[in-house]
Amino acid sequence: MESMIRDIALAPSGKQKISWVKEHMPLLNILNEKYSKNQIFNGLNMVVTIHLEAKTAYLAQVLKNAGANVVVTGSNPLSTQDDVAAALADSGVTVFATHNCTDKEYDMYISKALDVEPDLIIDDGGDLVNMLHGERKNLVAKLIGGSEETTTGVHRLKALSNNGKLAFPMIAVNDAYCKYLFDNRYGTGQSSWDGIMRTTNLSVAGKTVVVAGYGWCGKGVAMRAKGLGANVIVTEIDPIKGIEAVFDGFRVMPMQEAAKYGDFFVTVTGCKDVITKEHFAVMKDGAILSNAGHFDVEINIKHLEELTVEPSYEVRKNIRTFTMSNGRKINLLGEGRLVNLACGDGHPVEVMDLSFAMQFLAMKYLWEHKNELENKLYVLPEELNTEIAALKLQAMGVGIDKLTQEQETYLHQA
Repeated sequence: MESMIRDIALAPSGKQKISWVKEHMPLLNILNEKYSKNQIFNGLNMVVTIHLEAKTAYLAQVLKNAGANVVVTGSNPLSTQDDVAAALADSGVTVFATHNCTDKEYDMYISKALDVEPDLIIDDGGDLVNMLHGERKNLVAKLIGGSEETTTGVHRLKALSNNGKLAFPMIAVNDAYCKYLFDNRYGTGQSSWDGIMRTTNLSVAGKTVVVAGYGWCGKGVAMRAKGLGANVIVTEIDPIKGIEAVFDGFRVMPMQEAAKYGDFFVTVTGCKDVITKEHFAVMKDGAILSNAGHFDVEINIKHLEELTVEPSYEVRKNIRTFTMSNGRKINLLGEGRLVNLACGDGHPVEVMDLSFAMQFLAMKYLWEHKNELENKLYVLPEELNTEIAALKLQAMGVGIDKLTQEQETYLHQA
């Protein structure tokens, strides 16, 4: 299969990026060294649909080095970095991805990747799985299973599984303790603000930040905003998460009220229409909107366009300004797509080292247990979580205590 990328001449820049992340991903380096020798995935076809930047490119290379025939496509039009795609293609991995592709091209790339007839898949957001349950369901018979990286994709998988429609085993890597505790909280928390600050070059200190959603990602975004000196308001639909946000020191109120105060807005709910025309109507002049959820549906851009009195325009790279009838201006970052990737490089390297080690081990688990798994949604086994955490601590030079035999006996006595 021949790759479809922007320009192979961009490869040197992408190789530099991949080389940098390799130096800071000790878990993937350990897996690469071990499994490149025994070729655990020898002869298997893998399709990886994920945000295509340096860290994910290295994961694809590690899977390839372990013997797999890897085909990669992007999971978001704005998160693909063309130089990284070129470097990956130049390293022998087939790539179908270009930055800012159209929706038609995006679907075509996924379909082209599936032409390899995969044995295993890694998905991020559920678009790959969705196509396998639709127009490419003829490939399901050969498919062993797959894993899902993000909360939105897991929601879609749970719906399929609960309705008895999931056609193959899937592992919700996103729901693994090591994943949501570190990736969702610390990864999203840092990378979202990296993207916002890089794009706007504005101070966060002293501003009011409205965080929509107080799940693990929302906790991270709110915590980092507080650390940057912001006054943080949280909006929620869950009373338990609402009271948790209050006890964490944040103001909690409905979005209709919070919209009046926000300088920055960050949506991170996984749901649609979190910010709509009723909220735009009361926002401050100069309000900045961003989304840290997987799909560009949390901020209703159609409503925003309907309220404008002149065509929106790009006032600065990745900032689109909408002018209201009273002259107020509302600014949207990254077209309402994932701000940490549309406007930045995604999660910190060390965080994704944990997540991608889990993805690798999920592929290994599916392959080794291929005759035992049912067509349902699984969580990564707890012993693999523990193994990854222990390896990460070891790589960081951090030691922890171990229970003595007497302590083990004490804790397990009747």
